[in-house]
Amino acid sequence: MTREEIILSHIKRDGLGLEIGAGCAPVAPKKQGFRVHVLDYCDKKALIEKYRRHEGNIENIEEVDFVWDGRSYTELIGRRHIYDWIIGSHVLEHTTDLIGFLNDCDSLLKKDGVLSLAVPDKRYCFDRFRPLSGIGRVIDAARNPQKIHSAGIAAEYFLTVVSKGGRIAWDAKEKGEFEFVHSLEQAKQAIRDVAERGSYLDVHEWCFTPTSFRLMMHDLFELGFIQLKELAFHPSQGSEFYIALSRAGVLPPGTRLDLLQEVLREQSVA
Repeated sequence: MTREEIILSHIKRDGLGLEIGAGCAPVAPKKQGFRVHVLDYCDKKALIEKYRRHEGNIENIEEVDFVWDGRSYTELIGRRHIYDWIIGSHVLEHTTDLIGFLNDCDSLLKKDGVLSLAVPDKRYCFDRFRPLSGIGRVIDAARNPQKIHSAGIAAEYFLTVVSKGGRIAWDAKEKGEFEFVHSLEQAKQAIRDVAERGSYLDVHEWCFTPTSFRLMMHDLFELGFIQLKELAFHPSQGSEFYIALSRAGVLPPGTRLDLLQEVLREQSVA
């Protein structure tokens, strides 16, 4: 299956959807007949300028219906429980409040609605040497939500991010050498930008392997922080894995100890 087929496999295609952070690669584009709204951090004009600099396919950029301004999604959109599905491809890891993001999406979904996610597998992307995100920091971030990534996250990111064989995302077969992407001076500048100027840096806040994410969703549900559960899971393909969440979902199979042991195994074989 292609990544698009996987991401779309559990959504109601004739329903109303929301795609968050589609950028220049929408999974469910309006021009293909999807009834979809687009939510992004800036409007179409700004996205075109951004992706022109990064040689993205600007022809794929669609009109942005809702520009995120820091408010909750329900405040921004002005309605609740209106969408049959929401797609977030490489969005969740950028959020400063993971629980807040999941609950924001839940508040927009209908009772049987589906949140379909594509998430980077840290083993096969520039996050390779960063630590896995633990539930303690996820809960603390929800209790004290921030609009920008912290100086500590900026330091971790700029000191640790790597390429492999010259690529910032790869698959399990890649045999190239690791190289740091950023210099020590860039890390120092990033810390200054955040701590002194309050700048927003577009970095990954959260890092997961497939099972560490499944365990995170399991525990957040069991602890009462979220109401979404796993509807479907697809293991890593290339540098990303896929998961669909819904109130109609179930907890992943196996005990918590089974899942924790699998997390260790995943890291040891990478």
